[in-house]
Amino acid sequence: MTRSGFCALVGRPNVGKSTLVNAIVGTKVTITSNTPHTTRGLVRGIVTEGETQVIFVDTPGLHRPASRLGHRLNEAARAGTDGVDVIAVLVDASAEIGAGDRTALTLGLDTARPRGPRLVVVVNKMDRSGGEGTARQLLEVQGVVETLARERGREEVLDSVEYFPVSARTGRGVPDLVAFIFAQMPEGPWFFPEEEVSDVPEAVWVAELVREQLVRKTRQEIPHSIHCRVSEFEWPHVTVEIVVERESQKGMVIGKGGHLLKEVGIGARRQLPEGCYLELRVVVEDDWQRRDDVMDRFGL
Repeated sequence: MTRSGFCALVGRPNVGKSTLVNAIVGTKVTITSNTPHTTRGLVRGIVTEGETQVIFVDTPGLHRPASRLGHRLNEAARAGTDGVDVIAVLVDASAEIGAGDRTALTLGLDTARPRGPRLVVVVNKMDRSGGEGTARQLLEVQGVVETLARERGREEVLDSVEYFPVSARTGRGVPDLVAFIFAQMPEGPWFFPEEEVSDVPEAVWVAELVREQLVRKTRQEIPHSIHCRVSEFEWPHVTVEIVVERESQKGMVIGKGGHLLKEVGIGARRQLPEGCYLELRVVVEDDWQRRDDVMDRFGL
């Protein structure tokens, strides 16, 4: 008898959703950085163990949007909770619970039902806060959940909410969380072959690896102004276009003497199969974050 289902991970930006998905899957299926809004779409990591398959859905961070792109990221995050069996809301163990956390917890409460979907509150980054700090955060977030549930008339789901302290970085607490999620999966056929670990197309993955390097190496507003897409894919030759919003940003991405772009290419190639020839081009698409026609074309 096979079982299968979906678990969506939601939370404010930089709470560790992508790192946790990678830790659960056991390999890198979604890019990470310390910059908010690194995840821009729904990335699915697939874990198959025994007779059970779980699809973990990594979602963009919920935030107060300042652009059309920001609105679309929030919409994508909410869409990622549709039809799931478990909704896992991540909260940072080492940071004060803020408006973004409350938004994510509210989404979890509104989605959850006593008989499923189950709401799981994951207090992540316990390696930063220590035992006492994590315990305080668990009590704090439980109080916030209870208050939000009363405000929204959702008290009936409180008895079914589960809390897990974890460290996605070290793996501590992750096996217990995964075991609980696996136990919630309903009977049904698998959605993916047993050997698959992600549904991200290869060309998209290459572009994301390039964007990850750019996000890590650029500063201030530049990471949010960057979009990467594959314009040619004739293995082993791959061309990635790096799209920026203004001509002035083009030089910042290339760097003095092309140094920054060279570092980006080196960092991305290290994660690709040996023999890949990766070409990077920088192009300008004026004010693309605020243009629905361009974001539609980009698939955002």
